[in-house]
Amino acid sequence: MSLTSAAPARRAALPFIAVTICLDVVSHSMVFPVLPRLVEDLAAHDRAAAARWVGVLVAAWSLAQFVAAPVIGMLSDRFGRRPVILISVFGLAFDMVVMALAPSIGWLLVGRILCGLTAGAQAAAMAYVADITPPDERAGSYGWLNAAAWTGVILGPALGGLLGGIDPRAPFWAGAVCALLNGLYGVFVLPESLPRERRAPLSLRRANPVAAMGLLTRPGLPVLAAVLLLLWFAAHAMYGVFVLYTAQRYGWSPLTLGVFWSVLAAINIVVQSQLAGRIAKRWGERRAVIVGLAAQTVGFLAAGLAPVGWMFWIANLPIAFGNIAGPALQTLMTERVDPDEQGRLQGANGAIGSLSGLFGPIAFTQVFAWAIGLGHSPAWSGITMVFGGVLSGIAVLLTWRGVPKAAPKP
Repeated sequence: MSLTSAAPARRAALPFIAVTICLDVVSHSMVFPVLPRLVEDLAAHDRAAAARWVGVLVAAWSLAQFVAAPVIGMLSDRFGRRPVILISVFGLAFDMVVMALAPSIGWLLVGRILCGLTAGAQAAAMAYVADITPPDERAGSYGWLNAAAWTGVILGPALGGLLGGIDPRAPFWAGAVCALLNGLYGVFVLPESLPRERRAPLSLRRANPVAAMGLLTRPGLPVLAAVLLLLWFAAHAMYGVFVLYTAQRYGWSPLTLGVFWSVLAAINIVVQSQLAGRIAKRWGERRAVIVGLAAQTVGFLAAGLAPVGWMFWIANLPIAFGNIAGPALQTLMTERVDPDEQGRLQGANGAIGSLSGLFGPIAFTQVFAWAIGLGHSPAWSGITMVFGGVLSGIAVLLTWRGVPKAAPKP
C-alpha cells in the first residue's frame, strides 16, 4: 500500500487505532482501584499476604508483556497488522472475563499473565501507524496515540473506582465489554496496512525478546534505544512514588491528588495531540527530542526540590511539555528500519518499556524508602525525581552527541 493509496484507509484506521489504545489503557487501568481489594478478598482478608500478591500480579503483567511485545510485533510483520491487532483485542476481552470469574488468586494470576500477553498489541498498532503515515507526519500521529493513552489514564481509574463501589469484579466485566465492542468495531472498519509483498518471513529463532531487541543494534538505533530507556526510567522516578511523595512532603489528600492528576493528564493530552506533531514538523524530530528532554530535565529537578505544593504544580508544566520528545523519538526510530521491520521495532521498544516497568518502580520505591527513613529531612523525599532529572539530562547529551541531524536510510 503506497502512502497515497493509504490516505482513504487512514480516515478510518487512525481513529480506530487511537480508540484501541485508549480502550486498552482503560481496560487495564480500570482494575487498579479494585485489584488490591479483590486480592484481599481472595486472600481471606489477610492484608499482608494481599500486599505481597499485588506485587506479584504487577510483576507478572510486566514480565508477560516483555515476552509478548517483540513476538507480536514480529507476527504482525509476517501476517499483517490487522489480524494481530484484532486477535489481541479479543484476547483482552477474554482475559478480563477470566479475571472477573477468578475463584482464587491463582486464577487471577493467570488472567494477569494473559492480560500482559495481549498488551503486546500496542506494538502492532504502532507499526500500523508507521505503515500508513508519511515520515514527516508520524510524530503528530504518535502524539495523537499518546494522547489517547492519557485519555485512558483519566477514564480508567475513575470508572474502576465508580464500578468498584458496586462490586469489585464489575470493572473487569466493564473492561471485557469495552474490549469486545472495540474488536467488533475493528472487524468492520480496520483495513490491512501491510501489503503481502512487504511482509517479512517468520523466524522462530528470533521470536523471543532478546533476539528481537537485536534489531536495536542497527546503525543509529542503539543511541535512540538508550534514550528511550532513559526516558521511561525517568518517568518511573516520578510516577512510581508520586502518591507516596505528595503525601509525605505536602500532605496531599486523595482529593487533592485526584484533582492534580486529572489536570496533569488533561495538559498531557493537549501537548501530545496539538503540540508534539507541529513542533516536530517545524523544528525537526531531533531538535524536538532535545528540547523536550531538556524541559523534562528542568521539570524533574524542580519537582524534586519544590518545598511546597504550589511549586510542585508549576514544576510539572515543563515535564508535561517535555512529552513532545516521545513521539519525535518514535519517529526517528521508524526512519531507521525497513517497512517490513516496523512490527519488530515496535515489539523491541515494547520490551524496553516492559523492562523499565518491571525494574523502575522497584528501584525508585527502594530509594524513596531510604530517603524518608533514618531521620532524613523531608527534602530528601524528592531524591528520586532529582535522579529522574539526571537521567533526562543524560538523554539530552546522548541525543545531542549521538543522533545525526539527518536520518540515515534503512
